[in-house]
Amino acid sequence: MVRKRFRFTGRVQGVGFRTRAKYAARGMYITGWVRNEWDGSVVMEAQGSEKAIDQMLIMINRSDYIRIDSMESEIVPLKEDEASFTAIV
Repeated sequence: MVRKRFRFTGRVQGVGFRTRAKYAARGMYITGWVRNEWDGSVVMEAQGSEKAIDQMLIMINRSDYIRIDSMESEIVPLKEDEASFTAIV
């Protein structure tokens, strides 16, 4: 089990990124959250197995509308009591 924080740039706002991330994460039993940032990027924290998180990222990127130009990631502490994945508005 791992928790990672991601920052995505590119065409990632106004294209369904957060909704796509939410459904991909829930389908892979990943917990965490995703939100738009003021600078046009999207930040996401995802907690689950490395394999599930990798698969979720592939699912998010399979879109005609989303274009990820860069992705930064770092490992952050686990949140033991987290039960779901949410898209923060």
